[in-house]
Amino acid sequence: MKLYTMARSSAAFRARIALNLKGLSYESIPKALVKNEHRTPEYLALNPQGFIPALEMDDGTVLSQSLAIAEYLDELHPEPRFLPTDPLARAQVRSMALAIACDIHPLNNLRVLNYLRNELAQDEDAVTAWYRHWIEQGFRALETLAREHSHARRYLFADSVSLADICLVPQMFNARRFHVDVSSFPTLVAISAHLESLPAFAAARPDAQPDAA
Repeated sequence: MKLYTMARSSAAFRARIALNLKGLSYESIPKALVKNEHRTPEYLALNPQGFIPALEMDDGTVLSQSLAIAEYLDELHPEPRFLPTDPLARAQVRSMALAIACDIHPLNNLRVLNYLRNELAQDEDAVTAWYRHWIEQGFRALETLAREHSHARRYLFADSVSLADICLVPQMFNARRFHVDVSSFPTLVAISAHLESLPAFAAARPDAQPDAA
């Protein structure tokens, strides 16, 4: 398989974690967003949205969107399971994952930040304030959910890795990169610290990627 990726892309970070957790090998093909390498005709032919990541299977089929990739891998390779078998528990895990992937991350991705800078003429202080605001608002709700559903502050839900954890670690990485004060979210910090110590998560870190520079 080929993973079209970028070191600091949160969504690509999720896909790398998912592939690593399943023990699957893949070829990493970096795309530099700042150079618009994700907008070339060749890449758009693979992924019309022009987003990172995209996973190209051995037969040439291409799948985009990190959560869709993770769930596809989970259905093909059930262990470790990303989603619980119980319907309610499965919905709760998806709810926490989507709270990050749909409600925090899209407001803070590069195209939004660049729109603030360019079309709306906002300075870097305003852009940073925007970024921190949406992380802090999202993390407040997620902290409450984590306290309710985490058994020992090691995973967001119950006592095993899930789709929600795959989303948490990249978002925590970005929070720290933008110097968000995460001390108000001790449960999330403790869970992320445990997850970051696991080999599958550590190997997916941006600074461990070939295009980390």
